[in-house]
Parts: sequence; C-alpha cells; structure tokens
Amino acid sequence: MIEGGALTQDELERWGRAIGAAARPPLMLALDGPLGAGKSVLARSIARGAGVAGSVPSPTYTLVQSYELGGGRRLVHMDLYRLGHPDEVIELGWDDLVSDPEALVVVEWAERAGEHLPGDRWAISLAPVEGEPELRRLDGRAIGAPGPLPARDGVGR
Repeated sequence: MIEGGALTQDELERWGRAIGAAARPPLMLALDGPLGAGKSVLARSIARGAGVAGSVPSPTYTLVQSYELGGGRRLVHMDLYRLGHPDEVIELGWDDLVSDPEALVVVEWAERAGEHLPGDRWAISLAPVEGEPELRRLDGRAIGAPGPLPARDGVGR
C-alpha cells in the first residue's frame, strides 16, 4: 500500500522514474483522479524511467501508445478518458495488451475500463491538494498480486 502524502510535481516525477526503472512486466498501473491531478505527469515519468527517450505525449486522442523498451519488453500507455462504455476497451485490443507478459501497462482514467481491469494491478489515485495548487495527494494499493513498486522513500510529505 502507498498511503497518502502530498507530493510536488518534481517528487511525483522522481517517483514515476523510479517506478519505470524498477518495474518488471507484466505489470499494470491503473491511474485515476480528476482532470489536472497529475496522471499524465506520472505516466510520462514512468515511461522516462523505463527508458523511453523520445516524446511521450498523452494518448488522449489516440487512446493507446506503445513504446519498445528493448529485450522484447514494451511500455503501453493508454488514456481511457474518451470512452463512453467499459466494453469499448475491447476494440483497443485490451485483452492482448493486458495479458502481454512483456508489457508494462500504464492506464489513465482506468476506472472507465470497469470489470475489464485485470485482477492483478496497482490502483493509484492522484488528487490536487485543496489550497495547495502545487501539491498532489497520492494513494495506491495493490489489487491481487501485481509486481512490486519502489517505495516513496524520501518522496513527499
């Protein structure tokens, strides 16, 4: 469990890079939170830590972006904000993406996948801290038996 605590954007980015560097597929990170909460910042930082060197735009319009990491591994970044119904994830190749043993899957607006979310994942919620616009609250929990995430040692308040 990753409990509470407020993070600056720099701290969120640092933790995201640590996740990307340490995470081993298969692993899903299901990111939730309101607009502007930092989901894209965290997803981009995870990609950087995993070794993605080029541009890492939010897949708000493309919905899915895949990056080769070498050694057969890949990072899949999804943004489900525009989905109208959970079953629409099937059209995105969801079943293949989430069952790929070589994929690190980062999903923004993951709650929109509904019952299609895999049993093993990290559920990470981000939210702005009221009255502190530069801070984000982060809570996370393992659902099922996902791979480990690095601790937030020294990151956050």
